[in-house]
Amino acid sequence: MIESSYSAVPVSPNVWWVGARDWNVRNFHGYETNRGSSYNAFLVIDDKVIVIDAVKAPFMPEMLARIRSVIDPGKVDYIISNHAEPDHSGGLPELIAATSPEKVFASGTGAKTLAAYYDLAGITPVKTGDSVSLGQGTVSFVDTKMLHWPDSMVSFYDRDKVLFSQDAFGMHLAASRLWADECDPAILDYEARKYIANILNLQADRLISLLDALPGLDLDIKIIAPDHGPLWRRDLDKIIGIYRSAAEQKPCRRALVAYSTMWHATEKLARALTEGLVSAGIEVELRDLDVNDRSAVMTEVARSGIVAFGAPTMNNQMFPKMADVLTYVKGLRPKNKIGFAFGSYGWSGEGGKQIASELEAMGAEQPEAAFQVKYMPSEEDLLKIKEIGQKLGAVLAGRCE
Repeated sequence: MIESSYSAVPVSPNVWWVGARDWNVRNFHGYETNRGSSYNAFLVIDDKVIVIDAVKAPFMPEMLARIRSVIDPGKVDYIISNHAEPDHSGGLPELIAATSPEKVFASGTGAKTLAAYYDLAGITPVKTGDSVSLGQGTVSFVDTKMLHWPDSMVSFYDRDKVLFSQDAFGMHLAASRLWADECDPAILDYEARKYIANILNLQADRLISLLDALPGLDLDIKIIAPDHGPLWRRDLDKIIGIYRSAAEQKPCRRALVAYSTMWHATEKLARALTEGLVSAGIEVELRDLDVNDRSAVMTEVARSGIVAFGAPTMNNQMFPKMADVLTYVKGLRPKNKIGFAFGSYGWSGEGGKQIASELEAMGAEQPEAAFQVKYMPSEEDLLKIKEIGQKLGAVLAGRCE
């Protein structure tokens, strides 16, 4: 059944897609993947035959069936592992067993990581500038350390001008179409920005450096083939532009108001704050943490010039859901943000102060002091926080002109 169900999909004259679509994955180590994902792997047939990356271990029967639809796996000469994270390398031991390749290539750190994960010895380490001849074409390697693991690298096949970009230029999206130009542009834009915000934001400076360095590498790239999501054969500047703008994190007229609430006091403050921001001409996303996970919040943080967080105090601490989100966001180091803390309390009032402290640790500027109310906000309180929203909006608007 497996043999007849799965076929390789042509990418270019000498390259086939032999990956797998994970339609039902909804959590990727804390990142909510509402549209699933794909594990892209590739077969290159030249005088030498090479496989680039594997798939998550449960999907290896599918990958091997796709390879068999083109060639006997025993004819594979080389394997390249661009990234050792298990969603790319989980099936590598089975792939090696099925192909008995002459060599397996990975970065120097990748070789050590694969040895640690799977007790794989004899991996051939490569670095930027190294290459392997396939006969008529050559695969060259570029180290992309910390994009987003220490072992990360990309590979370029010059005969068909395909950049196998590993996690770069990808997104978590399971689509029935292989190519980005066959997918909804709005979905591509959102999922790419969500991916960058939650996977690569911590390494934004390195990402910009890579984008700046790409022209100097003198790679005549015609196809970008990431390890997650659709492949790009047209308008390559579109996905490169999305990655650049997301990494630069320039201020824009958007605000995120994210809150937790117990008895709706903080929610009332959040809504009044939102009204103030809207009246100042700012586009606002209002997110209740009861129905928005941390990765959705981080996606909006990355897209917003203002990030406002509100929560009640419980047991002398900010509300737990807010603590979870702020810990997550702080670790991804968003830049160029105007921050604001608010909340409600019954008797001790530490929550808003702790949120303000976390915003300070993120490097967010806070032109307005934290705003808290005891028990329920009065009409006067709601007008005050609305005015704060207007003031914050004016500050942001002045920076976006």
